[in-house]
Amino acid sequence: MTAPHATVRPTDAAHLDELEPELPTELLNIPWIDPHNHAHTLSWEDRERYALSGCRSMVMVSSGYHWTPYKPVEASDIRFLWDDAINRRRAIERNHFFEAKLGLGIHTGVRIENPDELLAAMDDYCALDEVVAVGETGVTPSQHVERWDIDEQQAVVQAQMELADDHDLPVLLHTPNTTPDAKREYRDDLGVSPGYEKNAGLGSEPVLDGENPALEAVERDVRAARDAGLDEERVVASHADANNTAYLMDETDCYLSYTIGHSWLVGVDAADVADAIDEYGPERIMIDTDTANVLRTDPYAVKRAIFELYRYGIDVDDIRTVVYENPRDVFGLAA
Repeated sequence: MTAPHATVRPTDAAHLDELEPELPTELLNIPWIDPHNHAHTLSWEDRERYALSGCRSMVMVSSGYHWTPYKPVEASDIRFLWDDAINRRRAIERNHFFEAKLGLGIHTGVRIENPDELLAAMDDYCALDEVVAVGETGVTPSQHVERWDIDEQQAVVQAQMELADDHDLPVLLHTPNTTPDAKREYRDDLGVSPGYEKNAGLGSEPVLDGENPALEAVERDVRAARDAGLDEERVVASHADANNTAYLMDETDCYLSYTIGHSWLVGVDAADVADAIDEYGPERIMIDTDTANVLRTDPYAVKRAIFELYRYGIDVDDIRTVVYENPRDVFGLAA
């Protein structure tokens, strides 16, 4: 402690003696798990940032239509994405020292031709030790390039949930966000934004156009899980937000994962997670980054959130539950 008269005149420090907090230094070392990212599509340096910030384990989701070069997408394109992730996973673990497991699924954000071929092949993929989740998948209100009939989508989602139940795997849902209003619009020819490399001009007319299509999509996903006989505690609703939290918490037993790796796009950050913990407790809450090579995202997002949650008043034990214990237990990670 500074001597009473060491400084020429009083400083701020002289007035902080009564505010000496007991600093939770364990926050610096809490292991954390990212239950939803596409880190296999990132640079070596980005994956190293995960390691440097304490990532213990992650679920790399290979079911992303954004990096398939052809539209519409064929079953063989999705198989290539699955195989590429399987091919590279062990090298990623060896390079960066965290555990890297896989989620494989059929994403409905673009219509996939001949999806039955994928469903027929998924049984063998789900039996692989490195596959710890089916997904991301889930009903999507609108598609890129070509519309996909809503009932056909739901049937494909339910078929994947049946496979997950057969293999005792959790399902990672892509729940549509209600993107907040932008402070100012970008030029039309720039697409969604300079942070998202997607040709927004190729978006199709929505297949769900009711009062709240994003929530209706989630309700359809839950209905599909129930029809598939899948325990709702085996469903993780990624991209949770204010539009679906109350429904998922009050009317289902699903876990919620808040995507905070690109808050600029979806408007969800650590404050939303803290509010959810305050209202519902930490037992069914996770956070993820959803990093991908087509999107401006932050590999440090979970580590930053650990500090932010504490600053927002969340107990250290609850933080550990959210960032480590819940994804560990649901996905069988970090054994």
